[in-house]
Amino acid sequence: MTMLQATGLTKTFVTTVPKEGKLKAVRTLFSRERKTVTAVKSLDMRVKEGEFVGFIGPNGAGKSTTIKMLCGILHPSAGEVKIAGLSPQRDRRRVARRIGVVFGQRSQLWWDLPLKDSFDILAAMFRLGAQEKERQLAKLEEVLQLRDFWDTPVRRLSLGQRMRGDLAAALLHDPALLVLDEPTIGMDATAKRQIRDHLKLLNAEFGKTVLLTTHDMDDIETLCERVIVISRGEMLYDGGLAKLRERIGLPTTVRVTFAAETRLAPGMRIGGSLSAASEVRVVDIQGREVAVGCNRAQVGVMEVLRLLSEWGDIADVHVEEPDFEDIVSRIY
Repeated sequence: MTMLQATGLTKTFVTTVPKEGKLKAVRTLFSRERKTVTAVKSLDMRVKEGEFVGFIGPNGAGKSTTIKMLCGILHPSAGEVKIAGLSPQRDRRRVARRIGVVFGQRSQLWWDLPLKDSFDILAAMFRLGAQEKERQLAKLEEVLQLRDFWDTPVRRLSLGQRMRGDLAAALLHDPALLVLDEPTIGMDATAKRQIRDHLKLLNAEFGKTVLLTTHDMDDIETLCERVIVISRGEMLYDGGLAKLRERIGLPTTVRVTFAAETRLAPGMRIGGSLSAASEVRVVDIQGREVAVGCNRAQVGVMEVLRLLSEWGDIADVHVEEPDFEDIVSRIY
């Protein structure tokens, strides 16, 4: 089943053209000169039920605008969105029951109230009965462990605790689709790991479809089976992480430790019979440890090790895939 589908999604804004020179702020304020800015351009995307998809791009790429159209906050200038076959713009109430949204920098919890009171208010907003609310909270407690800070005012929660509260708030009405915008922003390593573990459980055990927007590439690598990359409002890539690595062509690094010193030198190309595309080149040497770079789409690790074994006995091997942040910065 298709959970989310966008077809030809486009959003334009009309803005004032900024003035230059003296009193530019005042002159811009009273200017009648306008220009049209396209934030999202003819975007097509489809997310199936149960998928965990990363939605990434540089600042200003159109990610937040797209998410707001998916949620019904903004109306598209052209194209359409369907959430479980419904339009967020025309069927807002029905779509609201099928979608949960978490904005990492904007909480939907009540700042001065204990956490439990926020859930009472949200349950009333979604017209959940007392039994249904307790049943949902019991399910969420298994995953998010909220009871330890149940009576604590939201303003006194740690960032990780508040985000767990926000996740529970977004899931209280049991939506099928969870949209996350920077859910781990500003967190320390421990809190990030906890949130990632919770999200994995929500997807794997509860079957939630998840669309994740983040600038933290560790979140993408850890959680997502598939990634959609946009820039300047247009889609650049839609597919798996492995294929994205192949498309960019950044080299895999194979580090080997020889039993004794070797005659290899930095910059040396090994395997003279190999083509330029499958080249294996020495990139670094530290004592008996030698690092070589290769394109795994063209030459396998076992072939690299066979070539290196001609230069001495190998005592240890370590393979390093390209850093995902380097891959994403290259595709932008």
